[in-house]
Amino acid sequence: MPYASLLRIAAAKSTCPVGAGTNHGPRSQTTAPQQRLTLPNGWSLSPIGKSLPLGDLPLTTVVSPNGKRLAVTNNGQSTQTLQLVDITGEKVLSETVISKSWVGLCFTPDGKRLLASGGNDNRVLIYDVSGDKLVKTDSVVLGKPWPNRISVAGLATDKTGQTFYAVTKDDSSLYVCDLGTRQIRERIKLPAEAYTCRRSPVSDELYITVWGADKVVVFDPKTNKLTGEIATGSHPNDLAFSNNGKYLYVANANDNTVTVIDVKARRVLESLNTALYPDAPAGSTPNGLALSADGKTLLVANADNNCLATFDVSQPGRSRSLGFIPTGWYPTSVQVVGKKVLVANGKGFSSQANPAGPNPYKRRESDTQYIGGLFKGTLSLFAMPTPTQLTGLTRQVYANTPYTKEREKTAVGANWPANSPIPKQVGAKTSPIKHVFYIIKENRTYDQVFGDMKEGNGDTSLCLFPENVTPNQHALAREFVLLDNFYVDAEVSADGHNWSTAAYATDYVEKTWPTSYGGRGGTYDYEGSRPVAFPKRGFIWDYCKRAGIRYRSYGEFEAYSKRKNSALAGLFAPNYPDYDLGVKDIDRVEVWKHDLDSLIKINAVPNFSSIRLGNDHTSGARIGARTPAAFVADNDLAVGRFVEYLSKSPIWNESAVFVLEDDAQNGSDHVDAHRSPALVISPYTKRHHVEHTSYTTSGMLRTIELILGLPPMSQYDAGARPMYALFTDKADLTTYDHRPAQIDLDAKNTAMTEPARQSEKLDLRYADKIDDRLFNEIIWKAVRGEHAVMPAPRRGAFLTVSRKDDDDDD
Repeated sequence: MPYASLLRIAAAKSTCPVGAGTNHGPRSQTTAPQQRLTLPNGWSLSPIGKSLPLGDLPLTTVVSPNGKRLAVTNNGQSTQTLQLVDITGEKVLSETVISKSWVGLCFTPDGKRLLASGGNDNRVLIYDVSGDKLVKTDSVVLGKPWPNRISVAGLATDKTGQTFYAVTKDDSSLYVCDLGTRQIRERIKLPAEAYTCRRSPVSDELYITVWGADKVVVFDPKTNKLTGEIATGSHPNDLAFSNNGKYLYVANANDNTVTVIDVKARRVLESLNTALYPDAPAGSTPNGLALSADGKTLLVANADNNCLATFDVSQPGRSRSLGFIPTGWYPTSVQVVGKKVLVANGKGFSSQANPAGPNPYKRRESDTQYIGGLFKGTLSLFAMPTPTQLTGLTRQVYANTPYTKEREKTAVGANWPANSPIPKQVGAKTSPIKHVFYIIKENRTYDQVFGDMKEGNGDTSLCLFPENVTPNQHALAREFVLLDNFYVDAEVSADGHNWSTAAYATDYVEKTWPTSYGGRGGTYDYEGSRPVAFPKRGFIWDYCKRAGIRYRSYGEFEAYSKRKNSALAGLFAPNYPDYDLGVKDIDRVEVWKHDLDSLIKINAVPNFSSIRLGNDHTSGARIGARTPAAFVADNDLAVGRFVEYLSKSPIWNESAVFVLEDDAQNGSDHVDAHRSPALVISPYTKRHHVEHTSYTTSGMLRTIELILGLPPMSQYDAGARPMYALFTDKADLTTYDHRPAQIDLDAKNTAMTEPARQSEKLDLRYADKIDDRLFNEIIWKAVRGEHAVMPAPRRGAFLTVSRKDDDDDD
């Protein structure tokens, strides 16, 4: 189906039912729901077909050689497992826990054994599956376990099954191993981090996706050498060969494309755009491929669009789009067996409630319900849609998706004020606001801070840091705008700092942080330290640089500033401390004040400043460290002093301050664990106003972009609702006077309690290199008492029937 036809379908914005004979949701459901499920990020789900429960974050599925069994590797933060599924009977035959795993998975050619990545244990595990049970028999060791950096990724075997290949993420290598002797025969260095590998069905050559170098490399087993490479799109991951082996399809997660390679000529034949609109920014994240039984149709799992893209590839070089199929949340893998399609949904079907909560004092993993491992995967099973059904399914996918090409260029919203200081058109640069200050804090929910504010939708029983601890944030919310329906797009700080600075977290970020947060090894690579984690077009500073906008960073992405030729090189405030809980936030603000004064004197105040004030993270109950309340009060006073100083400066009449948490860290909130405090402060902000409209991290970034004249960075900020309802065209230049701290900012933890002992074991050098399920419980008990029971955070699922052409903000 040509894009023109797809766009006509999109224009209809229909919520028509899916094709006959399909049903949504779990297997027990017999009728299709009449409502779509809208996630806290504003995107909707309407998965078709029957479903089976999978484990935590299924990333890879493989079909047995006889087509009867499906193997699944679940690589999330909580319990990691392997599963064996009966495809015809549509049931799980066997499941086994695996202590450390990752994306690698393959059957031997005879189908009797299954090889699985042992992740940072740096080994390949061997399972006997001849009796439809997963029975571990042995393993092949590639090296000593973590902290030795190898990290087994994709796996494949030769046609005899006697030799297998393992490619790795952290030492960027290909290991050639003898399955019989369990020995490594060769180790060959690759250009960068690898993701997976596939053997050619005709030549026995091995093709490897080099995740971190945007290419596929070819290994010849006859010479034991790399014999060629083919450039692909950004972040090549999954691979699929045509039935005749003449063509290779490569999914490129970081630029919405699939590269089609002529294998014999080793050249790119064409590139397929998997996004719902031409030239869409980042945000489709193709990361799984499968061909129909006749080889004429290619299915592509678009993780961040929650759908499959389908293409007619019967004429290589002249492929065409057929439409889209709605899936669950974050589809990671797709397989086709006969006429049956199987899709692994990495995050399942919805955000959900967790009545047991993240309780570290319960010893069984099954007793905890932590955000990092809460969203269990599912397997959707359905028949390949007919052309007629596909038309309806395509309409459904467009209806589920808030991003449109029109919204990318012109922000959409009902009753947008004619003279709003937030321009509606991208690049208009008509805003009277010339200086944006973007403060990124660390890890609080709305109820933890504002639960005591009667003006908003709060729960006082969940409020840990009420007005006596956070007088400035309360005063600012009252004097300007109280937002009680703001949601962060991230789950933890690893993806949180990416969402907060790029409105997107790449497939590398999404697929590796659960391993690290689950205590299974891995480095914290998520704040500009590792190029493979970067969005293709960079972060907001890169967009400022390309637009010729002055910008500066105070503490955010220090590692990025140290990279040669990065957008932050030379534009990172040199004396401003990076994340360090030993430095008070009020002292950070003093550094910023001095810097601002010097910039005002030379008329060089940046148009965009990112400021990191992260002490609301706290040190838990660690003996000798400041108490959680002291940390949060320090952070609060810093925000108050920041706003006061700015409001009494010569640039106040042209300024706006946006404040958010990078993530909510799984804290307690009676609406949803993604709900978080946020502030918007400006002479152009409404005064004494309470706003109940739903906003997100991406929506805040979209507002900043419109003020600065920047284009959206991803489909998420392009489709998000801008915060124009918070602003007025009449400036109120009333200044703000900070509220003094009401508690001792130097108060220390002194009692040797169980939370204190647990705090001693946590690595607090980084924003979130800890088990924040445990950390939240520690904070709760440090504030409420050692024996206080922490209420469970909630997960929301917001139902809508249809989406209007315009936002129904008012």
